[in-house]
Amino acid sequence: MENTRELFQIMTRRFGFLNKNCCSTGGFDISLVQSHILYEIDKQHEPSIQQVAEALGTDITTFSRQIQNLIKMNLVKKSPHPDDRRVYVLSLTVEGKFVATTIDQQMNDYLNEVFSHLNEQEKEAVIRSITLLNEAMLKSSLCCSTPIG
Repeated sequence: MENTRELFQIMTRRFGFLNKNCCSTGGFDISLVQSHILYEIDKQHEPSIQQVAEALGTDITTFSRQIQNLIKMNLVKKSPHPDDRRVYVLSLTVEGKFVATTIDQQMNDYLNEVFSHLNEQEKEAVIRSITLLNEAMLKSSLCCSTPIG
């Protein structure tokens, strides 16, 4: 059997997950962590800071630093929740929406290009395998959430 860890190491490198910046778009250099935050804020409708931190599996203190950086970059807006002023909700600014949409398009283009080297059955097998792996990881008691920093 192939070295499973090595397979994941290679995939991580090829995806560029180890790069300091995953994306440069609209004059912004966006880290992988920041791209994940933008994605979650875009996916959820005005989520609370806590909801996004939980979705990404990170502690609130480290996460808050990342949010402050995105606010300084004018990509994210933090506002008090209309019903509970103690809770803050996050939304994307116009620039933030542009950056999130551009990154999403770049990732989809990349994945489509990668999948173009597979036939339909191979593509379905890969997607099904990744789905199964994600489900198994969710059930694992040793879940290793990567700290965001």
